[in-house]
Amino acid sequence: APVGRPKLIAMPRLATVLSLCWTCLLFSAGLGLFLSGFLLVRLELRSPSACRDSPFTDGPPATRDINSCWMPRRFSRAVVVVIDALRFDFAKYDPGNKNPKPYENKLEVIHQNVVSNPQHARLFRFRADPPTTTMQRIKGMTTGTLPTFIDVGSNFASTAIEEDNLIQQLVLNKKKVVFMGDDTWEALFPNKFARSFPFSSFNVRDLHTVDDGILQHIFTTVETGEWDVLIAHFLGVDHCGHRYGPRHPMMTEKLNQMNQMLRSLIATLQNDTLLVVMGDHGMTETGDHGGDSEGEVDAALFIYSPLPMFEIKTEDPEVVSQIDLVPTLALLLGIPIPYSNIGMVIVDMFTSVPKLGDDQYLEHAKALCINAIQVNRFLESYFQVAKDLPLEKLNYLKQLFSTAMEEYNDLITDQHVSEKFIPNQNHLARMQNLIIIMRRYLRETKEMCQESWARFNPVHMLCGIILLTAACAHCFLVSENVSTFESLHRVLLFYPIIWGLAAALIVSIWMLISGIMVKSLTLCCWVAVGSHLGFHWNFWRSKCVKNQVANKLSQSSIAAIQEKWKSWWKILIPLGLPLLRCGAMFSNSFVVNEGQVVSFLLKSIVTFTVLKLKWNGKLNHSLNVTDMHRNPSFITYKRESLYIIGLLVSFLLCVLCSNNFYNCREELANCEPSSFLRPLSSLSNRQERNIHYILSVLSLGFLVYLIRKWFLHYGNLNSSHLIVFFVRLGFPFIAFCSCCYWAVNAAPEETSIKLHDLKEKIVVVLPGIVFGLVTTGFFIVLWNPITVFVKENRQSDETLVPSCKSSAEMKADSLHVIPLIYRKIQQSMKIHFNGDQDESRTVAAYGLGTVYSAALVIVIVLLAFLLILLHNERMSLAFLLLFLEGFSLLEIHGTARNLSLQTDSTGMYLVQEIPFIV
Repeated sequence: APVGRPKLIAMPRLATVLSLCWTCLLFSAGLGLFLSGFLLVRLELRSPSACRDSPFTDGPPATRDINSCWMPRRFSRAVVVVIDALRFDFAKYDPGNKNPKPYENKLEVIHQNVVSNPQHARLFRFRADPPTTTMQRIKGMTTGTLPTFIDVGSNFASTAIEEDNLIQQLVLNKKKVVFMGDDTWEALFPNKFARSFPFSSFNVRDLHTVDDGILQHIFTTVETGEWDVLIAHFLGVDHCGHRYGPRHPMMTEKLNQMNQMLRSLIATLQNDTLLVVMGDHGMTETGDHGGDSEGEVDAALFIYSPLPMFEIKTEDPEVVSQIDLVPTLALLLGIPIPYSNIGMVIVDMFTSVPKLGDDQYLEHAKALCINAIQVNRFLESYFQVAKDLPLEKLNYLKQLFSTAMEEYNDLITDQHVSEKFIPNQNHLARMQNLIIIMRRYLRETKEMCQESWARFNPVHMLCGIILLTAACAHCFLVSENVSTFESLHRVLLFYPIIWGLAAALIVSIWMLISGIMVKSLTLCCWVAVGSHLGFHWNFWRSKCVKNQVANKLSQSSIAAIQEKWKSWWKILIPLGLPLLRCGAMFSNSFVVNEGQVVSFLLKSIVTFTVLKLKWNGKLNHSLNVTDMHRNPSFITYKRESLYIIGLLVSFLLCVLCSNNFYNCREELANCEPSSFLRPLSSLSNRQERNIHYILSVLSLGFLVYLIRKWFLHYGNLNSSHLIVFFVRLGFPFIAFCSCCYWAVNAAPEETSIKLHDLKEKIVVVLPGIVFGLVTTGFFIVLWNPITVFVKENRQSDETLVPSCKSSAEMKADSLHVIPLIYRKIQQSMKIHFNGDQDESRTVAAYGLGTVYSAALVIVIVLLAFLLILLHNERMSLAFLLLFLEGFSLLEIHGTARNLSLQTDSTGMYLVQEIPFIV
């Protein structure tokens, strides 16, 4: 090749594609192994409970009523009202609170019944198991099991529950179930309801459609009496929290509506009907839910019966788990407890009215005994299939269960010996102790299951992280040393594939011989391990050979050794900082204060970069007129020195402003999340809402303006390509649609009654337009990401590039003009192509210096548009600050590199040769 021409590394296209696919496989194997240890999975048993599976194998049958199973029913009907996101403090009433918040002291009907009729009504603190999303909570409240975090992804794409559940048991026992409300129930229990009135739950902006639809049918349905269980799932409170937050006046309106509904419903109940009012989860102070904070897991449970069913208590509301409702409702309605239930009956709801000669603890013990037998049966079945429960703990629980059952049988036998048995103090003490043992058994069983099903696999997670780290190192080594390989496709593709397939073959043969089931994930992981070993073995072997040749040529000079150490130092620093950042994630204190840690790290790195330039004398160069005429680069040198200092100040200011956008972790007590996390609709003051809306619009507009100025500055908006047209018109139009959507979304409900239909269409159409334009932009970038404009004319070079005889400022500005670089390219082309071109011909390329970064910026901006639309309006300022921080950081890095490379003898930027893979 001619001297001075860049060295091009030839690699077959097919080999390049296969190498990229193989690299994706390496990442997928590491990610899959990590997720297998991180995502929590529980085996589902499809066996159902049945009436013939009587919990009592000895003694008289447990039931006499032909409409009951396992235990005589206490209610023939039940009304279950689910008020979505009914947090406990929404239902609790404090008469001494003179200045209640918008969500406090609104459900007065609950307080009145609990105080005036303590034997008929009771309020419980209803503790949910995370994740606190609606689908997982419905699943837990009907099956009695513990959904894991792997189910969260199906919250908006709910599939039918195949485990045994309350709805299925009601249908199997010929009960008519009527449902109305959230259509998630229809997806979870298809073809199970005798009648249903489902309403869409996806539009969280709609506060009234679901609730008004239920109110149109619930009272008429109750009056008909053609039902055994009525389920009504209201969504207004939850949607109000998502849209406005719990502190908005609209929350007061929704809770007042629920209060009036409950008051009217209680007045229509008959004596054989049980009323259950509950929240599936709570919400945070910003109206969100899904995590495990106290506000999210503490819901309310209100039980009301027209007949007495509770003992009079004066203590604070008892805390019960949500899955405890499953066995409780099953036994109260006289149906079998679902097969996979691990909840414990709420014994307070099985208190019999004391009569002469009756044992007031007998009903408690009987309900707990049935519950314990069912849970023990499930544990035995589950352990035979899954084998993931600790054997030692399982044996302990089995012994505890046997002890409780022996004691129960002895006490029941004593009562059956005499027809007129009168319990003495010893008998009552034994019965109380039995209840304690059974509750302990059920409680520890649930704790064991929680620990087993919520137990991470640290070995899989660690191995997955190692594979992912090795894949990252693989990509880094390839990108940094791509020009050193003569047969690149052999090292990157051929050898790793051979080593990986060989490793997988050896492991699969060994597993087959050992009788171990071969899993695809295991084979993929061993393929990744073999591939990494093959790559690193051949890479470092060829590297050592080249180093040996280089050492012989340089005769092991001190300069060569120093250059070698510098090359290692350049590799260790870029890898060391990310590894240090990743290692900090294993510390809980760093995770809790992650925002402050990242902020401090960024400020430290940028400040250290600028101080290093100052220390090396790059920012305090003296200037005089003679030097400026002798070398015009001094003006640029001074300009860039001031420029980098300004960038440092702007970066620190942006980081300082970014600290106002924060959320509170559960570990931080007395922490109030940033007000910017709340949507505009949560602001009740119109003037304040308008000010924040204008600030949001200005932030988004300024962001689009800065992006456009950046493209104009570097010449990427001069061509007629489709991508340039999209940047010119598409970006402003996307911003305009987003601003219009914010305006409609933030409009108060009372101002848009007449235009309700139009408003509902707008809030669907505008996001659809944004998503469509963003998707179109992605396809355009993939189709043709080039934003370079090439111009060919017959003018002289001096007319295209500022003259060298002009002022020093003009000379300094010429350093920023891309055609100047191409004049030198033209001269080099004439040398290598015999120099017979027309001397007056000039070729100018605009935007070539940012041809790669321009496409990357377009993709990032498109992603930002999506994220801005998904977040609330006031977060647009945070995205603007994020872009400014990223721009300042990259500009500081690039400017510092230019200052470090500049010398006193040249006025040009140093352009390094970059190897390409063709």
